[in-house]
Amino acid sequence: MEPVTHILTGACLARTGLNRRAAYATLTMALAAEFPDIDTLWDLRGPVEGFTHHRGITHTFVGLPLEAAILVAAVYGLHCWRRARVAHAQPANDWQRHKPLTAAPVRWGLLYGFTLLALLSHLLLDYTNNYGLRPLFPFNPHWYAASIVFIFDPWIFAVLVAALVVPLIFKLVSSEIGAPQQAFRGRGWAIAALLGMVAWWTLREVQHERALQLAMAQTLADPQAPGPAAPPCDAAECAPSDEPPPLYLAAERALASPDPITPFRWSAATDFGPVVQMSEIDTRNGAVVAGANTYAKPLQSAVLEAAEASPLGRAYLDWSPMPVLNVSRPLDGPAAAASGDPGAEGSIVVTFRDPRFMGGWMHDNHRSALTGAVSLNAAGRVVRQTMDGRPEPQR
Repeated sequence: MEPVTHILTGACLARTGLNRRAAYATLTMALAAEFPDIDTLWDLRGPVEGFTHHRGITHTFVGLPLEAAILVAAVYGLHCWRRARVAHAQPANDWQRHKPLTAAPVRWGLLYGFTLLALLSHLLLDYTNNYGLRPLFPFNPHWYAASIVFIFDPWIFAVLVAALVVPLIFKLVSSEIGAPQQAFRGRGWAIAALLGMVAWWTLREVQHERALQLAMAQTLADPQAPGPAAPPCDAAECAPSDEPPPLYLAAERALASPDPITPFRWSAATDFGPVVQMSEIDTRNGAVVAGANTYAKPLQSAVLEAAEASPLGRAYLDWSPMPVLNVSRPLDGPAAAASGDPGAEGSIVVTFRDPRFMGGWMHDNHRSALTGAVSLNAAGRVVRQTMDGRPEPQR
């Protein structure tokens, strides 16, 4: 999920009552809920390095305990700084001298456990979208993705914001009328928001399974094979035809990607063996609208194998459950000059795309999100790698 939703989720988890049990719970859990995305720093080494390590060790069960320790240590440093600052200050009276530093008791063991909970919430939210994660890495490198929620869900975002803002508004109103102030507010709102997220996920999971069933029920006329000869029939029953009937391909597997607004609209990619077809599915009425975008799988070749063996190719094939590959014709002359790559002339470009980011409103005739490209020279050596149009630095 996008960063703000992660932070809001951590804050809501703390507001369920955990902030009453340990000091700094809201601050620490809000930070922890977003902390695993620190792996985006790998982008400083290049887009391919960033893609390879995104949702890597910081998004695993192995990495979370260390991340929790780092965060709690940082908050402990903050606590020591505050305590030293108060000790050097001159209190105006005895009440200020004995005023507790925090509203809740300082319990570092509990805070560490709450921090782990917030870190786990990050993994859970990332699992719900279609990019996925690999929580068992390095013991199991498999990617897991529920694909039920878009990377930004406006309904979840609105509910979480309301759960944190509405109690603040009530606090301002009560202070205006002189009502007694509570130390901790918004517990009921936070619990309701989190239960609403679970209910929303449940609805989307049901519709996701429905979309997959509809996609797997489709067939596709094989564009490559002429099909078997028509069986003999009586002239009174059927009209003669010189053309054999088409050969239909059955769906082997399917992916369904969520719409950011409604849980009843899905972008599906169906693997029919030699081709992958995109379609739009409405689970409310069971409608499947096959798109004009059908992608044939390239034949295996030395060029394709070299591209797949490149750092980008290995990372992409490891991540994508249904990669769409395309081998372009060699660039030369004006085409090579237009590419902006001085080494492009005579090269072959293998493009990697993922159908989960090629359908619906994300579809672009020229480029889809998370598109990788590997350029190879005439000798089959990798000369350039790009991710979303950004070249990887040569090392």
